[in-house]
Amino acid sequence: MSTQESPIRPERSAGQQMRGQLLAAMPLKERRLQLATVSTAVLEGGDGPPVVLLHGQGEFAALWIRVIPDLVTTHRVIAPDLPGHGASFVRDNRIDTEVVLNWLDELIDQTCRGRPPVVVGHLLGGAIAARYAVHHGDRLAHLILVDTLGLGMFRPAPSFAAPMMGFVAHPTPKSRDRLFNKCFVDMDRVGEQTGRQWQPLLDYALDRARTPSVQSALRRIVPRIAMPAIPSGDLKRIDVPTDLIHGRHALQVRLRTAEAASARYGWPLHVIEDCRDDPAVEQPKDFLDALSTALGAARKAESA
Repeated sequence: MSTQESPIRPERSAGQQMRGQLLAAMPLKERRLQLATVSTAVLEGGDGPPVVLLHGQGEFAALWIRVIPDLVTTHRVIAPDLPGHGASFVRDNRIDTEVVLNWLDELIDQTCRGRPPVVVGHLLGGAIAARYAVHHGDRLAHLILVDTLGLGMFRPAPSFAAPMMGFVAHPTPKSRDRLFNKCFVDMDRVGEQTGRQWQPLLDYALDRARTPSVQSALRRIVPRIAMPAIPSGDLKRIDVPTDLIHGRHALQVRLRTAEAASARYGWPLHVIEDCRDDPAVEQPKDFLDALSTALGAARKAESA
């Protein structure tokens, strides 16, 4: 199958303008790669050791916007839209666990220049990264799981589940805001701190939720990769250095799930205070501090 770079296909919706506003504010360049069966939109920039950022379900790479400006000063940043998400579309509509893991394998081949990357996975992105690391830990330098799914069965708090299902069934500005208010301890504060990019983020999220191809991808990926628990025996096989970063008040994956995984597998856990499900958006400084601590501890251990 071809993995050559190809031109970016325009989005056939108002989402193209919203996406353009977001990307214009980011110190990254966009290109399109054919990876597995996925025509993938990839944001890249910076120099140094590679770090791959995998976003959550229903999201898109631009949601790393609050941490990318810092990361590109020390790392080569690779932030793709996951298969069927954002501006990545699946050729022949075939998408399953094998396709997604092959997609990540080819992404690393095509973007990391032969250097094992740090892979940072959030929610669905974390589940993908963990499942990949079970068999390909030798290809990674470090694994960072952020409020990740797959460490247990998906059992969100009822206060989150209801607005989540409402937004999936009827994506409107009202249902979107109802859900986002559960994703953050203080959504208004996050909006103020994000500034002029906040409204395009909200608008693009709504546009993608209304897009049939994104809806189809979610129906195919989430039940296969995100909702089932990764078998404990598989998680024990992960031999790459692994850290957990988790919001104190997370509602999608409760903190006790991360605490149990930390105790069982010996993975350091970094708890972000005053935060729910998305530390990189809600508490970017604390997220970057936790990431730096995790990577610094690993480097010290390697040199000891």
